[in-house]
Amino acid sequence: MTFSQLLIILRARYKVILLTLLVTITATAAVSLALPKIYKTSTTLLLNYKGTDPVSGHVLPAQLVSGYMATQIDIVTSRRVALKAVDNLGLAQQPGFKQRFQKFANGNGSIREWLADSLLKMVEVSPSRESSMIEITAKGSDPAFVAAVANGFATAYQQLNLQIKVEPLQQAAKYFTEQVKTLRADLEQAQSKLSKYQQEHGLVSTDNRLDVESARLNDLSSQLVQAQGQAAEASSRGNQAMGSGGRDSPDVISNTLIQNLKSSLAQAEGKFAQLSKNLDVNHPQYQAAKAEVDRLRAELNSNISATNNGVANNGRILRQREAEVRAALAAQTAKVLQLNRARDELSVMVKDVESAQHAYDAANLRLTQSELEGQSNQSDVSVLNPAAAPMFPVSPNVALNVVLSVVLGAMLGLALAVLAELANRRVRSSADLVNVLKAPVLGSITWGKQPRRFGFSKLFLSQ
Repeated sequence: MTFSQLLIILRARYKVILLTLLVTITATAAVSLALPKIYKTSTTLLLNYKGTDPVSGHVLPAQLVSGYMATQIDIVTSRRVALKAVDNLGLAQQPGFKQRFQKFANGNGSIREWLADSLLKMVEVSPSRESSMIEITAKGSDPAFVAAVANGFATAYQQLNLQIKVEPLQQAAKYFTEQVKTLRADLEQAQSKLSKYQQEHGLVSTDNRLDVESARLNDLSSQLVQAQGQAAEASSRGNQAMGSGGRDSPDVISNTLIQNLKSSLAQAEGKFAQLSKNLDVNHPQYQAAKAEVDRLRAELNSNISATNNGVANNGRILRQREAEVRAALAAQTAKVLQLNRARDELSVMVKDVESAQHAYDAANLRLTQSELEGQSNQSDVSVLNPAAAPMFPVSPNVALNVVLSVVLGAMLGLALAVLAELANRRVRSSADLVNVLKAPVLGSITWGKQPRRFGFSKLFLSQ
């Protein structure tokens, strides 16, 4: 079948096409007007997600934040939100819904559950693309009720979102309260143990630079060094005093009295030597000069011996002083070592107290923060555009349905016309005759109705 043949068939069957188109348009319009009107409205919510763990306070990784929107959509479409919306709207107490529940459920089950399921069928939730907004859409036959349901779901979701955020914080606050009590007890125990240890060992600070015993140890060390030097020097002088009769020791040489006695003895010996040349042994002057020399020599020896004895005694005293200082230093060293061990234990106790203090401060800070956030009534969800009662229904769209019925009716009419022609095939053109007879066409006569002539034309022709 060629396109020209199709056009001829359609022109011949135009009544079928027109009738089919008319019936389709009429039926579509009637059905569209008979269908109940469906109204649609939506509420837009803005989410402000912080992504913070309520116990540790740490920011959650981005992998967990990416699934936040999907989680919130699941929460909005949950039965818990629907039940909250039913309670907020007070639907379970309305007589109309009670009658419908008795009619459809025969009083079986809970009216709240039945209403929640009904509202969930009315609501659709969709996120905005690449943003933090959620759109809650409600459909129904009552425009005011549709707007109330959309806003009711938004309010219920806000309440549940706040509850979900606050409940972990309240639980965390209880946890931190118990931890703070335990940490406070640990801190008080550590402080008591530290104070008792300080009182028992007489320690004020862990800094040994402020310790009197350490200063005394340093002083004894200096005294020991000094005593050792003095004892060594005294020993050297004593050794010199013991050699050569003690006459060449520095103490003897530096003694003024001994030097004066030596000078007097030299003069007396000179005078005695001179007298011994001129006088006899029994001469009184000889005897007197000899007695003077003997007296001076005896006095000189006595002073030298006394000086050397003094040096020896001084050496013994210095060596005894050195031994005493050494013993005192050893005792002080042992005492300081004991204090150092006690100070080391004190340092450990001080660190324990500091650690307990830090843990208590951190837990107390988290407790305060958790209590403040747990008492918050600010939700992370904000209503950006509340739903309003729609003025026009979204379904049925009579104009759109009529336009679609025109297209559908035209296609259906064309199909019926072609089917009717195929069921009762007729020769409508020379091409059809060639196809039927399988013979060439020699000529064709165009036939048509005689055009209607008006009265004045007949009068003109009769003349």
